[in-house]
Amino acid sequence: MLKTFLVFFRFYLFWMLFFALDRLVFLIFFSDKLRAVSFGEKAATFWYALRLDSAMVAYISAIPLIFYIIFLFLKHSLLPRLAAKIYVIVLLVIFVFVGGFNFNLYREWGNKINYRALDTAFNSTKEAIASSGSQPIFLSACVVLAMFLICLFLSNLIIDYKIADRQKPLLNKIVGSFIAIALLVLVARGGWQLTPVNQSMAYFSNETILNHAAVNTEWNLLQDIINNKFATKNPYRYYTDEESEKIVSELFPKATVETVPVLTTQKPNVVLIIVESFTAALIENLGGEKGVAPNMTALSREGLLFTDIYAAGGRTDKGVVATLSAFPSQAIRTIMKQNDKQEKLPALAQDFRRNGYSTSFYYGGESEFFNMKSYILGHDYERLVDEHSFDKKDMNSKWGTYDHMVFRKNAADLDTEKKPFFSTILTLTNHEPFEIPGTPKFKGEDVDNKYRSTFFYTDSCIGAYVKEAKTKDWYKNTLFIVIADHSHRLPGTISEYEAKRYHIPLLFFGDVIKPEYRGTAINKTGSQTDLAATLLSQLKMDPSRYQWSKDLLNPQTKEFAFFNWDNGFGFAANGQVVSFDNVGKRIILRKNDRDKSKDEELTRYGKGMMQKVFQEYLNY
Repeated sequence: MLKTFLVFFRFYLFWMLFFALDRLVFLIFFSDKLRAVSFGEKAATFWYALRLDSAMVAYISAIPLIFYIIFLFLKHSLLPRLAAKIYVIVLLVIFVFVGGFNFNLYREWGNKINYRALDTAFNSTKEAIASSGSQPIFLSACVVLAMFLICLFLSNLIIDYKIADRQKPLLNKIVGSFIAIALLVLVARGGWQLTPVNQSMAYFSNETILNHAAVNTEWNLLQDIINNKFATKNPYRYYTDEESEKIVSELFPKATVETVPVLTTQKPNVVLIIVESFTAALIENLGGEKGVAPNMTALSREGLLFTDIYAAGGRTDKGVVATLSAFPSQAIRTIMKQNDKQEKLPALAQDFRRNGYSTSFYYGGESEFFNMKSYILGHDYERLVDEHSFDKKDMNSKWGTYDHMVFRKNAADLDTEKKPFFSTILTLTNHEPFEIPGTPKFKGEDVDNKYRSTFFYTDSCIGAYVKEAKTKDWYKNTLFIVIADHSHRLPGTISEYEAKRYHIPLLFFGDVIKPEYRGTAINKTGSQTDLAATLLSQLKMDPSRYQWSKDLLNPQTKEFAFFNWDNGFGFAANGQVVSFDNVGKRIILRKNDRDKSKDEELTRYGKGMMQKVFQEYLNY
């Protein structure tokens, strides 16, 4: 069967060479943007591109492999060689044209060809032509033609169109076919790792254009079509655009007074700890169980605790974006996975860097998870610490390294960090399957107690981290913030539409909190998205880019929170919460006694938010 594998290896080699050539042309085409970038960093794009390139070749190979296997078992085959050549030529025409289109589009839009570009080209052809008027069309056409001719020549030189080993024993054919299919599926997925192949696996640099160069153009386009094909219209359209705009504007009146300053300095170091699945239901002074999070309880007595905060959604990708970019959850979609959209979002690290801060992000697992790596590197985090920064012996949980190792590394690294710094830690241990190092605090194999044990463990990591930080020179000038990425269905079984499924902690603490505010509880209803405006206002940085965020410490801001799931939303305000089912078009849960007028008001606000958030997502 060796000849059979060699046939496919040559087919694979050609397409890998094609994608490398396409990338080289892209880098040459935009050499003016890369003058300050070293040759080594440019060359690195080819290395980091291998996984996405390989996945795309696997997709390309699927149809030929099916027919190859069929013909392998036939004594005579009709047109296999001609059909294979036609298939290669058709793909070459498409891919070379896509590449040429991509060069001009990238110059104009700053992102690679995507579904929106194709939609514009086919449905708004005149506008697309007008937009390309300033582009070097003739040069692009020459490049496209030259690419096609060169690659056509290389295809004839490299690809073997024969059906090999037709006379081999039947068992050999069966085994060889099975191996070929299994390998193809594995390559298409990107390997055995937890996360399937995605754009983040090609991201490696703080230079966005290098990351874009490393992302396979055709794979990215295919993925974007899949992501957007089913979301070209807003499924949450309750009002006209003008009406939804008016409703939302009522929730964000412009404040005419200054915020209440609670810090002793306007330029502290900031450590933001985003804790995996940290529900208020297990934190005593948020109305939760006793004894599960003693460190959070103790720290809240020294800091400023916001008691009525809700997560934007129910997943990490939504929670990270809501926290760092103050952009609400998009229900059935996730903006983090779509580079051309998420790159347009503001993010806290950008504001801190503009104000002279060094920035870093710590995560003990695969940073490519949910395309998070591209989001982090694309939003001005100078340094990313992930699973690759730890010894293999420490990668001993399903998700990566345990939380205590991440906290320990962060505390050590901040000793030499340029000050002031803004450092973000995203934990991971408090996640299914709820594994911890050592003996669980809560006995038993039931899932609730396993969750309590990982919760207790992560809480103890926070306590140990703070204890160690207090020995550091940078501690006295550091503001620490703890917030959850989302809550959890445990303990018990909490439905996705229940308000307590989204109730999370938000805690400010550290020596930079004014003495008179330490141990204070702020009961104003708010959201994860409100962290941005609240924090930036304290530091006298402009929060106006974060239109979905409100300052929780300003007495004139309205108190409310909005959260959603795939086909519904919740809206909380003034002690009342309603949950609305978008499929049934009805309120399915309310927190307090029914008040029809109040229900109608909160539902109206929730509908306005749901519609406008998703429309803004579509418009990015």
